[in-house]
Amino acid sequence: MPADPTERRVTVTGPPRRGRRGHRDPGYYRARTEIDEQTTLGHTYVRSLMRSQLRVALVVFAVLVLLVGPLPLVFAAAPDARRLEWVVLGFCLYAPLILLARWYVRRAERNEEDFVRLVEDRQDR
Repeated sequence: MPADPTERRVTVTGPPRRGRRGHRDPGYYRARTEIDEQTTLGHTYVRSLMRSQLRVALVVFAVLVLLVGPLPLVFAAAPDARRLEWVVLGFCLYAPLILLARWYVRRAERNEEDFVRLVEDRQDR
């Protein structure tokens, strides 16, 4: 209890403050506005993301062609090896395909994170 009865507790309210995490600098709004308004700079930002995603997809496609493409030739070279076909197609091919898919997803997400960091003009990682 306050010693003086005229002193009361007062609650001061105001607009919510943004801490360090919620703070956006002017560069964030500028880049976002450039993209939203489809200016030349915004178009360049989006094209850079698209190019990096296309590059990753082409690398995955090339590895897939090199991995799966020669298999018909291998199977044609050994026509009596039916078990080899089943072993290769049934077991040996899945592990590299799963690893390739995981790499692709991780790389695509990293490209998107880099794009967001570029747009928001953040330097942290």
